[in-house]
Amino acid sequence: MQRRQSFKTQKQPLQVHCKNQTDLSAWRKGGRIDPEKNVQSNQSPNNQKNDSKQGSLEQALSYFEKVQDRVSLKKNSVLQKHLTTVESIALQSGLPPEAFDVLLNVALSGKLADTVNTRLLKSLLPASVIPETSVVSSVSWLCVSKCSGNIQLLFLRWLIAVFDFIDHKEQLHALYGFFFSFLQDEKMCPYVCHLLYLLTRKETGEYIQLYETEYHFISYSGMQSYLQALLSLYKLYCPELVTITLPGKMKTYFKNSEGPWKAGINTVRRRNQENSPVFQPLFLGTAQPQSRKRKWNIQLIIPVSSTNTNNLEEDEKKYRVDLYSMSESFRVEQLQTFSQLLQNIHHLEFPSQMGSVLTNPLLLHYMNCIKDESIYLRLYYWMGQTLQEECTWCSVDNNQGEEEFKDFLETVYKTECFLQEGFSSCEEFLYKSLPLWDGFCCRSQILRLVSWIPLSSFSEIKSHLYDPLAQFFFTSSLYFKCSVLECLKELLQNWLNWHVIHLDSESDSQVHSSNTTHSELLNVVAELIHFVGWISTLALRLENNPTFLLYFILDFYETACDMYLRYNLPLLIMPPAGVFYPALLSMDSVSLNQLCYIMYRYRTNLVAAKENELSKKETVQFRFSNQTYQEYNQYITAMVGCLWTSSVFQKDIHPQGLRMDDELLKKTAVQEFKNSFNIVYHPAMMGYAVLFLQQAWPDDTTFNFSLIKGKKWNWYLEYLYAHGLKGLKVFIESSINRVSQASHRKAGNVQV
Repeated sequence: MQRRQSFKTQKQPLQVHCKNQTDLSAWRKGGRIDPEKNVQSNQSPNNQKNDSKQGSLEQALSYFEKVQDRVSLKKNSVLQKHLTTVESIALQSGLPPEAFDVLLNVALSGKLADTVNTRLLKSLLPASVIPETSVVSSVSWLCVSKCSGNIQLLFLRWLIAVFDFIDHKEQLHALYGFFFSFLQDEKMCPYVCHLLYLLTRKETGEYIQLYETEYHFISYSGMQSYLQALLSLYKLYCPELVTITLPGKMKTYFKNSEGPWKAGINTVRRRNQENSPVFQPLFLGTAQPQSRKRKWNIQLIIPVSSTNTNNLEEDEKKYRVDLYSMSESFRVEQLQTFSQLLQNIHHLEFPSQMGSVLTNPLLLHYMNCIKDESIYLRLYYWMGQTLQEECTWCSVDNNQGEEEFKDFLETVYKTECFLQEGFSSCEEFLYKSLPLWDGFCCRSQILRLVSWIPLSSFSEIKSHLYDPLAQFFFTSSLYFKCSVLECLKELLQNWLNWHVIHLDSESDSQVHSSNTTHSELLNVVAELIHFVGWISTLALRLENNPTFLLYFILDFYETACDMYLRYNLPLLIMPPAGVFYPALLSMDSVSLNQLCYIMYRYRTNLVAAKENELSKKETVQFRFSNQTYQEYNQYITAMVGCLWTSSVFQKDIHPQGLRMDDELLKKTAVQEFKNSFNIVYHPAMMGYAVLFLQQAWPDDTTFNFSLIKGKKWNWYLEYLYAHGLKGLKVFIESSINRVSQASHRKAGNVQV
């Protein structure tokens, strides 16, 4: 009682930026309401109703504070009334900081029946923050064993669920050894491991007792995920002390401890943000708080201190927190400028719930600069757990909140773009959820996450990604097919960018989670290109060669054709005939121009590779052989015969090409069929030919294409180049002059 009175007398109005905390606790005796906030409260239509609730809650707290003897719930209407009051107010608006000291003490003191204590603990939903002093005081009750084991377990689960609502954690860190001692309790061990996982940091001294933990870990039959999580974190901080070999990452480390409180906290947060204009947490950054889920932490929420701001300097000295000291840890709650980040980059103390860093640029800059595996380990656990619980089509009890889930996936995607690497937890989520996905929910977000899947073995990607993606691809709309092709192109680019960045950095390659070798990279990239070629061929047949789809297919091959020179990857794979010929015969000039540019870049890369191979400047094993050159030559012969020499039907030697007998062509009744696909008569180019004739011979209305010959042929080429057909230009200049020099010299005499 004396402690609580002293806590109340310290309550003073906070500064303007923290006035929401003052208002939530000012109803207590001895508190004062901020005048500016009071004016806003008088304008609220629910002011009288709120005063009545506050009065009822104050009476309930006074009753629980004075309880001395064990009271039966069934025989005491007063107890039932006050218990209902606490539960009702907690669910409606959350409990103010002052309420936790009273309710935690009475729940853990054993004065009431377990039924009452359970209901009290489940009603401990914070409206803003939870004072650390209240938590430390409640922990002391665990030493005297006044409450039952079930209540102790429920208290630990509550402490984990509201961990980020606690305003300070220095005293909790001082109790690390006390919590560590509970590892011997088999029932409490899963939750104690979770709590220690949240409390563990580099400065923690108690985790030198690792050998005891290892013995406890090994003594269990089978691998316990929660002990593995704790030991994984210990091994990152003190690898020399953890002697056992830990297994690979597990998808779920800890049991879900938020069950009784998660829905209530979400409801309280959403209602307070909607109904109270002053209940807005202080955020780092400029983004507005939109998510209803505390655990997503769209921005880092700074916990507002429940102590007097006049004692801030004294409080910092007490907890040894010097914001600008280079020898002490620096809490990220105080990080607001880039200069602070640079000054304290080696002393940052990240939050225990790693979700708060996703949209904080300063913390993301830190992750880019400092290779701290403990951060990625925490983020791996947190993100994997969150994705699994919140996925609207994987979770049975989560059929709502699609918009919130979309926002979360969008945030994860933006974080991956910022860090320029994908999260392994997202990869596991995609592999697990894609077979259950309907192809519609969160489509854009899912495909964006696919583009950041880290490199892994082909067997995993084929069975977990390519197979389910192909099923959606072939049974979905044209727009979905284009979206899939776009995301696979970005996936290829991300893999190639990773290769460029880590090519000359052995240390970075060792740090990278995938540990992909050069040979594995070539195999995985090759299989991706083959997969895209396969689905593209079938899609063009299914959709009857639409120009829109062909654009995305050729856009993918614009990246694939330049892998050797642009990304220094000794791999080139030609597009299949089912893609090449529809593009060559396309009725759209954009597609034909794309194809010309792609074939130009293929030639440039192949020539460079051949020169390096002959000069032996490189010892890298190339993943293209004479068959690659042969396939390229077949394609280039078909293009030259089609666009330039008008001999495609006679000289195309590709097995799936356009070669046909003259007798068969004559049966088509097409006049001058040999010239049907040159740059004048080609369906994609005929529009340019008509416009050229109108400008060259404005008085001639017969559209006589045979006039385009000799010098007019060269003028026509310049006309095409001037209209943006740069792909056609580089193709003709690089390939026509070399492959068909004689034909080019006779271009002026070509009959068209």
